[in-house]
Amino acid sequence: MPGVQSPPPLPRQSLRFCTAADGTRIAIASIGAGAPLVRCAHWLSHVEHDLHSPVWRPWLAELSRDHQYIRYDQRGCGLSDSSVSDFSLDAWVGDLEAVVDGLGLRRFPLIGMSQGGAVAIAFTVRHPDRVSQLVLPGAYARGALQRATDHAERLEAETLVNLIRLGWGRDNAAFRQVFTNQFIPGGTPTQHQWWNELERLTASPENAARTLEAFHRIDVTALARQLRVPTLVLHARGDARVPFDEGLRLAALIPGARFVPLDSDNHVLLDTEPAWPVFLAELRAFLGSDAPGTGHGIGDAALTPAEREVLRLVAMGQDNQAIARQLHKSEKTVRNQLSSILDKLGLHTRAEAIVHVRDRAP
Repeated sequence: MPGVQSPPPLPRQSLRFCTAADGTRIAIASIGAGAPLVRCAHWLSHVEHDLHSPVWRPWLAELSRDHQYIRYDQRGCGLSDSSVSDFSLDAWVGDLEAVVDGLGLRRFPLIGMSQGGAVAIAFTVRHPDRVSQLVLPGAYARGALQRATDHAERLEAETLVNLIRLGWGRDNAAFRQVFTNQFIPGGTPTQHQWWNELERLTASPENAARTLEAFHRIDVTALARQLRVPTLVLHARGDARVPFDEGLRLAALIPGARFVPLDSDNHVLLDTEPAWPVFLAELRAFLGSDAPGTGHGIGDAALTPAEREVLRLVAMGQDNQAIARQLHKSEKTVRNQLSSILDKLGLHTRAEAIVHVRDRAP
């Protein structure tokens, strides 16, 4: 697997706090400019530590490029209050309500990744007028104990919770490595080392254990069936943390949801793998934010998500070799896709494609 790329540049991040209904202080980070894009809190986050992450930094760079990307630390986690007693779905939804109300957000797209998917679903059912689009990467409707079909699966879920209580805070990372291997099995040694440290920094052993235990018991199946907003579900085929079948099941529950399988074994996508540009292209196409100016509404609706991503890089002045390297494709594939793009747009040259995009940029 290729080594970790140089860290992408990031806009300046702003940090603030809000207070949930029960008095819990929640840390909120905003990065980038433009229309808001909100990410539900999920387990293992630290809004300041993530800025230096070889795993999360590419996410921050890409998702803040077209939006004001807003994320917050879950209660008991990161910079949010660590002394909390209520680890429940209602409390987590209440935290999200406090965040968006505190920021004065009326309507916005919402990302619910992994455990955050259940929170996003519950919030959207409760406030359907506030969520314009729902994106669910690596999410699930049923926690591990809810979907367990035999004693062995139940024992595995319970053992992971106890493993946190026993080894989460130790200097030896062997216990935490079990979880790292589930989240990013394809990561480099540097990425694994950073993720192990994130686990130690982000939550106490007891908070981490109680959080995972609560998520194991979640079931938002009935709520998912009530969703009536445009929804995109993406899931890695080899996801070692949340089974691929759970992603399929979730998409089938949500009326009209679009499902995108990703060729990856990582629960959290890495920017060095082929699934990463596919994820970005699908996300931007769904949100209508294929900046600069490469989204729907500029005459390129016939383009595939992969072609839109190529067109975006062409408009940035990159040549075929650079595009092929960034998207992990051959130069021949990029050439063929560019030819298809020109045909679909009724253009003849690369220069015309650049002008086409720039003329339609907002």
